[in-house]
Amino acid sequence: MLPRSGDVLHVTRAASVQFLKPIMFRVIRVLDWPTYDGWMWLEGYELNAAGDAVSRRSIYVQAAGLRQLRAAAQPRQRTVPVRQRRPVARTPVRVG
Repeated sequence: MLPRSGDVLHVTRAASVQFLKPIMFRVIRVLDWPTYDGWMWLEGYELNAAGDAVSRRSIYVQAAGLRQLRAAAQPRQRTVPVRQRRPVARTPVRVG
């Protein structure tokens, strides 16, 4: 599983031994730093129980140990309501 920007992950000891206490993590980006096969660097925010960011972190984890909680929201198409034009009252033009 390759996380995407905006994904919320549950990072546990299965991802790395440093996570004895699991954390929720919102991904900013996957860093393209050289790593061992199956490992990756992620940059993002550690989240509290309410889902609020408490600290920005870069973490080194195994991709196979990550569990996705929420996928990144797909960009929605904004629908802008079409305004109806009101007829403009015009006065007749005099010629001559």
